[in-house]
Amino acid sequence: MKSMTGYGYHEQQYPDLSVSVEIKSYNNRFLELLVNLPPYASALESRIRSYVVTRCRRGKVEITLRLKEHTTSFSVSVNRAAAEAYKKALLVLGEIFQSQEQPGLGLILGLEGVLGIEKQRDDTGYWKQLEPVLCIAFAQFDAARDREGTRTKEDILSHVALLEDSLQTVSSYAPALELLIQENIRSRFIDLLRSSGLVVPDAGSTPAFGATLGDCTGLDHRILAETAVLLMKYTISEELARFGAHLTEFRAELERNPSPGKKLDFLCQEINREVNTIGSKTPILEVSRAVVVMKDALENIREQLRNVE
Repeated sequence: MKSMTGYGYHEQQYPDLSVSVEIKSYNNRFLELLVNLPPYASALESRIRSYVVTRCRRGKVEITLRLKEHTTSFSVSVNRAAAEAYKKALLVLGEIFQSQEQPGLGLILGLEGVLGIEKQRDDTGYWKQLEPVLCIAFAQFDAARDREGTRTKEDILSHVALLEDSLQTVSSYAPALELLIQENIRSRFIDLLRSSGLVVPDAGSTPAFGATLGDCTGLDHRILAETAVLLMKYTISEELARFGAHLTEFRAELERNPSPGKKLDFLCQEINREVNTIGSKTPILEVSRAVVVMKDALENIREQLRNVE
């Protein structure tokens, strides 16, 4: 696991060139590259982008390249037409102002477009000197992301352990929840039958359906049917099974995928859905407390996942 935040810097002195590369990154939903180059080195941008895009999957990555040339080959050309045009114009001005002074060479050379200077630059040569510097800077940058990612992974695993412990707690109360549902349904039907005059149990006793309903076998079956329906509606066995499966997949994805951020965030959403359902179904205080712990752990995990690829 790698963090989306990192920093790397390296510089190298060559006989004819000084090169420095700075790389820094921040959290971002997608990969965004910002490459800052001197204008004359813009041809190198595509190579730098190709290098980084194969090594980063998410984050806002800023790369700054600085070049300082110690010796530069260049050629100088004379724009003869421009020089002659300037000379004629200056002579006309001399006539207008009745000046006998001839336009000097120094004046004409300083005018725009008379001299053309072109530096000789070799983009391939630049890249040969830049690439090793870029590699070292990126290695530092990547190491920083690895260190931060390791710490983040450890924190996430600690919260996953809390989820697993809470899952065990909730699972241990699942039978009690089903029994509570059955007893509530039983009590309601007995109250209904008592109010209808069909059943008058002894004080302090809980009648058995078959014995107390007598000939009301249809109601007995109705009670059983309603119990089965409500158990299907209010029990949490399916949620617990899906919860456990999501946690297993979460751990597996964390170990096998070097950039698991998006997949793990999706799994957190699915786990949160199961937690919400469990919380809405159970009146048991201990389960409600476990739900609070699980939601807090999930929120911490999702906060950390915003920092990783």
